[in-house]
This record gives sequence, structure tokens and C-alpha cells, in this order.
Amino acid sequence: MSLRASVVVCTYSERRWHDLVAAVHSLRTQRVEPAEIVVVVDNNAALAERVRRELPDVVAVSHGGRRGLSAARNAGVAASFGDVIAFLDDDAVADEEWLASLLRCYDDPRVGAAGGSVDAAWDGGRPGWFPQEFDWVVGCSYRGLPTSAATIRNLIGANMSFRRGVFATVGGFSVDVGRVGDRPVGCEETELCIRLRQRCPETLLVYEPRARVAHRVPEARARVGYFARRCFSEGLSKAAVVALRGGAGLQSERMYVRRVLPAGVAAAARDAVASRRASSLGRGGAIVFGLAATSAGYAFGRIRSGTS
Repeated sequence: MSLRASVVVCTYSERRWHDLVAAVHSLRTQRVEPAEIVVVVDNNAALAERVRRELPDVVAVSHGGRRGLSAARNAGVAASFGDVIAFLDDDAVADEEWLASLLRCYDDPRVGAAGGSVDAAWDGGRPGWFPQEFDWVVGCSYRGLPTSAATIRNLIGANMSFRRGVFATVGGFSVDVGRVGDRPVGCEETELCIRLRQRCPETLLVYEPRARVAHRVPEARARVGYFARRCFSEGLSKAAVVALRGGAGLQSERMYVRRVLPAGVAAAARDAVASRRASSLGRGGAIVFGLAATSAGYAFGRIRSGTS
């Protein structure tokens, strides 16, 4: 029997209306159509009414409980009926093969979750200094992730899916972790994925790069100030995940720091010598600065939680 897929899109601000419309349109034009599109509006009654009025073919959910992406996603899960529940960000556009690629992963009954690649769509073009190793800063796939289908510790929030039974077994997204409005924190999907693997170690989480979405990156997120805030906030988020889930919260990060980042710095240095471009040195410096800012956020978060 083919699996029915619900797709949940969470939104909170009318400033992103045109992005939301584009996201919903990309879901309407999937080769494998979703069984339903659920749009969850987080604590914004006017926006919820606009969704009902102008997007009448979606299931509109007005979430008035605790603010934040985790609670909104949980409301989407509760309102949907699919065997698989997929999540797309309100500022992302799915490739027409996106849902089909995700659903193929579930041909293996051991797979409890599947996600795909998130390509950065820069409004003003990628800054020369912005390293691909840090594309997670803007919610996108980064250098160091698998380039072909593979099991992975956690999925990327803008492009992920779960069997419905996962939520019945391990619960929903933790409201103690994750983004609220424009605050640049995250890791709610990381915590859920780790919790799933700890509770059900035989379950597989699959990263399928052919399941692609394009994630809009506004110019405000291409600035050094946002880069610094986001890195520090990621450290805070990782500290929260470690407090909840223990050492598994840093398992992937250790490999990333030991292998991916040094290779990135070395590549930037080689490019700087070969091309004599300042942007190459900038990329290397951004890697070092980003690691320092993330580490500082993590240390602050651990101290704040009373742990070491």
C-alpha cells in the first residue's frame, strides 16, 4: 500500500506571505501529490484568516498556544492524517521530485525519518567570505554532509519527514529547544532525531540529497553580524540539546570540527595563494571566527544551565 504524505508548513508573519505562497505552490506541483497541505500559523490570527481566504485548498491551523516553531510543528502533526508527515519551511521551495524522493526512502521499513538537501537561494548572491562549511547558519546543507543517500544523525528542519508512528512513540518536538519568531536559535529537529535513535536504536534516519528544496536567504542573513549571532545561538542550542540528550548531542559536531573545518581553512589558504583574492582569506577567517563564536555560545549555555 502506498503511503499517504501530509506536508506541514509553519509560518508566523505576513512579511513572509509571498514566500509562503511560493512554498505552497511548489507543493501543489509535486509529481507525487501530498495527501494534504497543512499550514500552521503561529499566534497570528490575521495571517491565519488570510491563509483561509487566499489559500482555500490547504488545511489552515491557527495555533494560539506556546509560541515557537516546535509547538507549531506539533500542532501540524496533530492536525494531519498522513502516514508520513513532511515539513517544509515557509521560505523554501520544493523541487517537483521532492516528495517522491522522500517517500522512496520509506520502502525500507527500518526507516523512521528521511530528509534531503537544502540549497541556499541568496537574494543578493553568496558573499565571497561566506564559507560553504557554515551554510547551516542560513538553514541549508553545508560542506561535510553526505553527497549521496546515507544514514545520518539528524535531518535539516527545512526539509525533513517522519513516519507518523515516530511521534506516537517518542513524542513531538521539544518546546524547550528551537526558534521563536526571528530569534536565531534552533536544534529542535536535532533533539527529536537523537531522542528517536536513543529510544529506537534500530530505526534509520536517511539523508537523500536528491530530495531537494531551495531555501531563500535574504540579504540581512548574509551579513557578518547575523553570522556571528547565529553561530553563538547555535552554541546555545547545542548546549540545550546536550542537557536533554547527553553526549550524543555533539557526536556529529566532533567529526565536523576535527575534519571538515580544518580542511576548509586549508582550502581557503590554498585558494588565497593561487587566486590572490581577499575573499579566500575571508572564508578561512570566517571558519575560525564561526567556530569560536559557536564554542562561546556552547560554553555560555552550559554555564547558564549549571553544567560543565
